[in-house]
Amino acid sequence: MSSKFNTNLPFFTFILILFFSACLSDDSPATPVNAGAACNLAPDPIFCKQVLPPNKTDSIYNYSRFSFAKSLLNAQKFANLINQYLSRPKTLTSAALQALRDCQFLCNLNIEFLIASSNVVNSTTNLLDPQTELIHTLLSALLTNQQTCLESLQSSAQAWSTKNGITSPLFNGSKLYSVSLALFTKAWVPNKKKKSSKNSFVSMRVPQVKDKKKKKKPPHHGSRSLLFHEVDLDGDSGLPLKMSDEKRHAFGRRKLLNDSSDPVLVANYVVVSQDGSGNFTNITDAINSAPNNNNGSNGYYLIYVTEGVYEEYVNIPSKKMYIIMIGDGINQTVITGNRSVGDGWTTFNSATFIVTGQGFVGISLSIRNTAGAVKGQAVALRNGADLSTFYDCSFEGYQDTLYTHSLRQFYRECDVYGTVDFIFGNAAVVFQNCNIYSRVPIHGQSNTITAQGRTDPNQNTGTSMLNCSLLAGADLAASPGAAITYLGRPWKMYSRTVIMQSFMDSLIDPTGWMPWNGTFAIDTLYYGEYANRGPGSDTSKRVNWPGVHPVMNRTDAANYTVSNFLLGDNWLPPTGVPYFSGLL
Repeated sequence: MSSKFNTNLPFFTFILILFFSACLSDDSPATPVNAGAACNLAPDPIFCKQVLPPNKTDSIYNYSRFSFAKSLLNAQKFANLINQYLSRPKTLTSAALQALRDCQFLCNLNIEFLIASSNVVNSTTNLLDPQTELIHTLLSALLTNQQTCLESLQSSAQAWSTKNGITSPLFNGSKLYSVSLALFTKAWVPNKKKKSSKNSFVSMRVPQVKDKKKKKKPPHHGSRSLLFHEVDLDGDSGLPLKMSDEKRHAFGRRKLLNDSSDPVLVANYVVVSQDGSGNFTNITDAINSAPNNNNGSNGYYLIYVTEGVYEEYVNIPSKKMYIIMIGDGINQTVITGNRSVGDGWTTFNSATFIVTGQGFVGISLSIRNTAGAVKGQAVALRNGADLSTFYDCSFEGYQDTLYTHSLRQFYRECDVYGTVDFIFGNAAVVFQNCNIYSRVPIHGQSNTITAQGRTDPNQNTGTSMLNCSLLAGADLAASPGAAITYLGRPWKMYSRTVIMQSFMDSLIDPTGWMPWNGTFAIDTLYYGEYANRGPGSDTSKRVNWPGVHPVMNRTDAANYTVSNFLLGDNWLPPTGVPYFSGLL
């Protein structure tokens, strides 16, 4: 067909041709196209053409599946490469070993994510919305894991000196995963997310108990199906607990759900108490006691951590799924450590508390990193657990306090303390009703509350705050001129942060957002504000970067709510944690 229209055709026929041409330009993912046309969807079309088979026409669905297979092969080869370096530990410095172990851990996660994603897309073209969201999340995390590996390598001079052997396949892997993400997004991700019913969520979830009339006590033998707020530790529960009468009474009357009518199903539970009155005296042993690969169908594994200061580095690995950990309250149950980059740790492994086990719920805990501002990056919590929730917790540190690393996360009624980039990472995360406290940093530093790390335009990640309070900590309130405080700065090219219906105190600088380095990312970031209040919420002097939206409309703001951004209506109810589905 000629590239020009025949202008001698009747007008109506001419309009029909225009219409059908427009339709063909937006082909269905099932329509065969050549590799060049498919690669126009990717951020790097030239690299994409090197990945897809040449001289062939196929559907976007099949190109996507092909790229998944290539990505999995790449991840496996990279894992072998890392293992080769680690097999010669005497040739490496401790810093290089740490960096390579970070990469090993992250690459193994990528292999898991790619296998899980491939199994789904290879079986059907008709994905449910929750299936689509899950795979979109896993593919977004691939790139985050690659970037984190690179950052750990950059922190080690020796590992970085091997860049020809490590960083080249690392960069190529990132570009390949970007292709897979782009093709999947085009083939399966709808332009606008659709709400799903609660029960359609395909990832592991905990069922709710329908019969709330009868109270259930745990049986003496076999599995224990408990309703947490109906747990009776005063009588003949038959559970292996050694608790004082006072502790038993306090725990027995405690209610997880104050605002919800649905109980939380608990399959089994243990108690951690430093005085020896529980099942364990440390948290790590309690975590080790949890079953591996619990799918949540019979309920959560509950770990109750009694009041005390636990000087312990806690790690909940990916095989420990659907754990609820409950303490006695903020500043009552305290988990503390002091690892930092200043003392030779990578940022990734400086965390006091690490969680990657899906479905984790943390309640009424304080998690601290006491390294101090002078030690640089020092993480209190690193969260890479999908469908994870924290409620009534505090996270205390200075630089890089809360590492919302990847996947889907929710925080409700939590306190976060820090200075530089103290809420950072590349998860899809929503904060609700949280207090965000800026502290006094090192002299000459500015405070930046967020540093969101989205690296690809197709990632479904970002940081959203709803009905939160952005405040000065006690030290900064006493010395209000000690530091300028900004809402955030763009850590990565497609950084995305929105703050909605929140209170901003006078500590927030009128310009709002701080540059990272010159004009880096100011065109490609997305920073939004909607219906905020307080003296720091005046947007009239905000920076005029193209990516800044100081006055979002309600429709745009709604995209970053629990319901739309996290599809949280599908997985938050079983946790028992209260939440707002949409805007206030």
